[in-house]
Formats: sequence, structure tokens, C-alpha cells
Amino acid sequence: MSLARAESRRLFKRRFTKLIVIGALLVLAATVAGTWFSNEKVGATQVASAKAQADRDYQEAVRQSEQEMAKCQAAPPTTDGVPCSEQVWVPTPDQYDYTWYMPATFDLRSEFPNMISVLAVVLAGAAFLIGASFVGSEWSSGGMMNLLLWRPQRVRVLSTKLTVFLSWLTGLTLLLLAAWAGIFQLVAEVRGSTEKMTAGVWQSFGLTGLRALALVLVAGALGFALASLGRHTGMALGALVGLGALQIGVYVMANLAEFKFTEAWVLPVWGYAWLDKELVLEDFRSCDYSATAGCELDKFTMTWQTAGIGMAIVVALVVGAAMWTMRKRDIT
Repeated sequence: MSLARAESRRLFKRRFTKLIVIGALLVLAATVAGTWFSNEKVGATQVASAKAQADRDYQEAVRQSEQEMAKCQAAPPTTDGVPCSEQVWVPTPDQYDYTWYMPATFDLRSEFPNMISVLAVVLAGAAFLIGASFVGSEWSSGGMMNLLLWRPQRVRVLSTKLTVFLSWLTGLTLLLLAAWAGIFQLVAEVRGSTEKMTAGVWQSFGLTGLRALALVLVAGALGFALASLGRHTGMALGALVGLGALQIGVYVMANLAEFKFTEAWVLPVWGYAWLDKELVLEDFRSCDYSATAGCELDKFTMTWQTAGIGMAIVVALVVGAAMWTMRKRDIT
């Protein structure tokens, strides 16, 4: 049996892998169900109902305004001489736009990118856990030593495990991305709108999906490499918790030191910029607000290229360190 085939069998026979995949699918199913039941198709009936509700609220506001005006006119004049027309608010029809009363509806063009981000985050979390346990359990159980007795080539064994894992992760992610697009196409047709969908929009969705795939692969590779460095699944989980605590500390200290664009120190911001193509950060300390004159805040635009380079450097360093330690350290 080839090494790659053996690693594929190990990956799919692990109970933890199955549990994490099932858990991720349940979260995604809950997301679809929530979107389905919280939206509805908008037609002539919903428009008429929204217009009627807007008109009722407007008429009620007019009635209350007339009552307040009558009370003001009946009361003794005030010493400041402010007329009732300036004391009482008089509503106008344009202040009661019927579109504000429309029910929630799922617009595929504007909302599907957010759904891709949800899929990417869920799968990235699952990939990190599966990758960490895939190699971490081998180290903690002694299976890695037995494997190296069969194939005494350290770097080749570890790189094959990583390649097999990332290959299957790529296939699963692409399959779920395709299913995700089909499911929300159906949701939009039944409970929303598919207006203004063009080939260019679908191409943009496809590119966003590829960035989502890259994020999932990065998370999986980091989980795998961290667990290999510590030779235990807990190493990856501990590193994740430690990184979260470190980020909070750095963010607080950066704010106390009044650094600019402190949000850039938080890793989820980099992931958001990667998926959303760009993220504009503003420094609210860059000007003093005035009641008479505004100000232009200092801005920093984090692009997906910047975020991608940062992620690539981190992955290269961590995976490279895992391969180097596999070659240099004792196995026992």
C-alpha cells in the first residue's frame, strides 16, 4: 500500500474527523435554516402591506402632532417667545418611507458574499482542529514511531501526511462551496431575489470562494504544523488560546500607547480583509471633533494582497519549522 493511500485511510477512519465534519455540517445547516425562515419573497401583497403600515404610522404621528399643537396654543405664552410651530414637530410623508416596513428578503447579489464568509470561518475552524488531531494523535499514541519504522523518511512522511490532508480538505471545501452556491440560489429564488445577477457577479463570487478555500487551507496547515511542533494536539489548541490572549494584550497596550489603526493587530481583521478584498481602518484620534467644523480621519486600507502576503509568511514559517524539527529532533 502506498504511503498516501495509507494516510487517507487514517484520516477518514478517525472518529474525531467524522465528529468535526458532522458538527461543521450541522452549523452550516442551521445557518441555511435561519436564513430560510427569517426571509420571505417580496411581492405586491408585501408592498401593499408595507405602504399601509407606513401610512398608518404617518397618520398616527399627524394626530399626535395636532394634539401637541392644540395644547401648545391653549397654554399661556412662554417668556422666551418661541412660537408653537417651532416647539411641535410636524411629520411629513417622506419621513415614513414604506421600504422601511418591508419584510426581510434574501438578495443573492448583496448577501451571498457574507454567506461565503460564514462557510469559510466554519470550515477554517474545522480544518484547524482536524489538522491538529490528525498528526497530534500520531505523536501522542506512538503511531508516528511505528510509521517511521515502515517508512524511515521523516520529512517525506510528514509532508505526505500534510499533502494528503490538504488535498482532501481542498476537495471537501470545493464541494461544499458548490453546494453552498446552489442552496442559496434556491433560497433567493423562493425566499428572496436573484435580480441583477450577471456573469460578472458569479465570477466575483467564484474569486471570493477561492479566497475562502485559501483561508481554510491556511487554517488546516497551521493546525497540523503546530501540533507537529508540539507533538501533541493540545499544542495547537494551546497556541490558539495563547495567541488569542496575546492579541487582546497587544490590542489593549496599543490603544493605551495611542498607536494608529490598532485593529490591524487583531488577526481576524486580516481574515476579513482577505475575504472582503479590502478593509478600511480609521484612526479616531487623528482629529478633534468640533460642533461647527468636521475633520477628515486618517485612514488605512488593508487589501487582500497585504493580508495574503501576511498569511503566506506565517504559514511558511510555521510549516517550515515543523519540517525542520521533524528532521532534526529525536523521534522518541
